[in-house]
Amino acid sequence: MIKRTDAMRILQKREQGLYIKDIAAQIGCSERTVRRIIQRGPAKGKRPRARGGKLDPYKPLIDQYLQEQIWNCQVILRRLQIAGYDGGITLVRDYVQPRRSQRISKATVRYETEPGRQLQHDWGETEAVLAGQRQRIAFAVNTLGYSRRLHVYAAPRQDAEHTYESLIRAFECFGGAPSEVLVDNQRTAVLGRDQHGVHFNPRFLDLAERYGFTPRACRPYRARTKGKTERMVRYVKENFFAENREFESIEHLNRELERWLAEVADLRLHGTHQEVVLERFERAERAELRALPRERFDTAYRFYRTVGWDGYLEVEGNRYSVPDTFCGETVVCRLSLDHELTVYGRGSSEEPCEPVAWHVLTDPSAGWQTDPEHHRRLWAEVIPVETRDLSVYEEVV
Repeated sequence: MIKRTDAMRILQKREQGLYIKDIAAQIGCSERTVRRIIQRGPAKGKRPRARGGKLDPYKPLIDQYLQEQIWNCQVILRRLQIAGYDGGITLVRDYVQPRRSQRISKATVRYETEPGRQLQHDWGETEAVLAGQRQRIAFAVNTLGYSRRLHVYAAPRQDAEHTYESLIRAFECFGGAPSEVLVDNQRTAVLGRDQHGVHFNPRFLDLAERYGFTPRACRPYRARTKGKTERMVRYVKENFFAENREFESIEHLNRELERWLAEVADLRLHGTHQEVVLERFERAERAELRALPRERFDTAYRFYRTVGWDGYLEVEGNRYSVPDTFCGETVVCRLSLDHELTVYGRGSSEEPCEPVAWHVLTDPSAGWQTDPEHHRRLWAEVIPVETRDLSVYEEVV
């Protein structure tokens, strides 16, 4: 027969969220016995717990959120309030806290950095509805190591151009650049390693030189050395994207992110340094950042295209006009992240000549994009078609 103290321990462990099989293993009894004790409940005459009654109807909802990996109590509270809960966050925290042991985690050593020294960069992905269609959304998170202030930038792809754009927008948001930027080993920044060290992408080195920071890369298979920003990737998912899942466009998504950063993320009390993030940033870190350069780094795509004999070149499935003097030649193209296409004359991708054509990228269904001035000379030189009096044919027998 099971002892009364063991029965009390079973009920306590179940209250803490442990699974039946784990309780049975710890107590040293069968799972059937554990189920029977749980169904019977506490002994008669025992005074019920005073706390938690208001939360009881909503506990199944909380369990559902935890299964969905939503562990942030502020987010859970807001969802419960929508469902009708009128209690405080303390009851929610008391219910969630003992269940946190169910999360899979890895212990690591925490390293702190002095103000203005390091920014950590990482990409994250989640699902959301964009322009009415559910799809994967990529977002870059850049976190200052000292204050933990972060900047988030959503992009259609995780390529080099959008990586550099995310860093520049973070620098502009913070009002300066840190002494070093720590990245993972993605090809947008790191080309490889050998006995001589890390080989960075040349454009990433150009960016570092322009903004005056030293590039750093995590050791292979040790991405947790940039744990601050990895934690912030999860924070963005469990906070911003847990409450916002539909957006009109990528631009709309970034506007909503900027609003959320100012109203929520910057004003949070950080659990490690126990300060409001923005206040800690303003007090000790802003002054330590490096001044931004006068000329912004160009994050646009650059590539070559050959102009057809009809005076058009093809970009992303549609065709765009170019002055007819460049027919058959290879030209340099610049495509901004805002979809503005600039075509340069004879030159190189590093030092192009003056622009000779400008277009805004459009969907192929809109048809070829033409500037009439580009082909005016061609039309003027078209040999007119000879016309004849039809009476000539009437004479034929």
